[in-house]
Amino acid sequence: MIGEFHFIRPLWLLALVPACFLWWMLRRHVDAAQTWRGIVAPHLLLHLLSGREHRAKFHPLDLVALGWLVGSVAVAGPTWKREPTPFAEDTAALAIVIKVTPSMMTEDVQPSRLARAAEKVHDLLKERAGAKTSLIAYAGTAHVVMPLTSDAGIIDTFAQALDPKIMPEDGDAAAEAMKLAEQSLKDAGSGSILWITDSISPEQATPLATWHRSSPLPVRLLPALYPGAELDAVRSASGAVGADVVLLSPDDADVHTLARSAKFAAVLSGGDPSSRWQEAGYWLTPVLALLMLPFFRRGWMVPTASASR
Repeated sequence: MIGEFHFIRPLWLLALVPACFLWWMLRRHVDAAQTWRGIVAPHLLLHLLSGREHRAKFHPLDLVALGWLVGSVAVAGPTWKREPTPFAEDTAALAIVIKVTPSMMTEDVQPSRLARAAEKVHDLLKERAGAKTSLIAYAGTAHVVMPLTSDAGIIDTFAQALDPKIMPEDGDAAAEAMKLAEQSLKDAGSGSILWITDSISPEQATPLATWHRSSPLPVRLLPALYPGAELDAVRSASGAVGADVVLLSPDDADVHTLARSAKFAAVLSGGDPSSRWQEAGYWLTPVLALLMLPFFRRGWMVPTASASR
């Protein structure tokens, strides 16, 4: 985000040059001490000058200059992210990463953690009809089950067939799975990752964090767990990839949340160069309004008028 910060109309920042010059010139003019500095000895000046002009540290001109600064920055159009466009909504690609280990066969989540994960994938594919999806399965090793495709039926078929018995070895190769997911999204240019798991090995924290630092892809985590100690551990460990955690729900609320968030992934990950940058300058409007409030106060401009005479 910070790396993409820029101004849409940077030339407006040149307005700060005359602002600084005018502020300096006018401030010298209204500064009573500056007027007499070349005439009266410095050690006498402090005792000769009195009144509001001498005591005031903050002048209305300072507020005008500050308002000019804020206004110039606002008009320059600060931005750091692109606007979601309706053309990108239903085309954002999604890589689904599922952990396929014996622990996923636990039946505390009915009919089992893995079966419930497959059901959620089925429902999500229905919500994302026509959108491209890839499927990655992992245990001790990670494998691309199906590369990026818009054929939801084949993704669904393979997701339902996942079983720990077909995995070469048990374990946790989550970081390797993330790399495969990122590679599968390269043809789409952007997208997001949905990660379904019931645990994250402590040994994976460092490689996952390393991958996350080099990848712009957003990750959303759907733990195949109900509230408890295991869920708390997964939520804590998910920080390694900056994942947004979506809790498993008995209805379709989790699926709707995942579908909505996946829609804008092409824009949020910066993969759609045709989309417009979202202006943030309007957020400075309240600041400008607050800076102008003192000018409605009676007597605020009197020091300026009296010092100018």
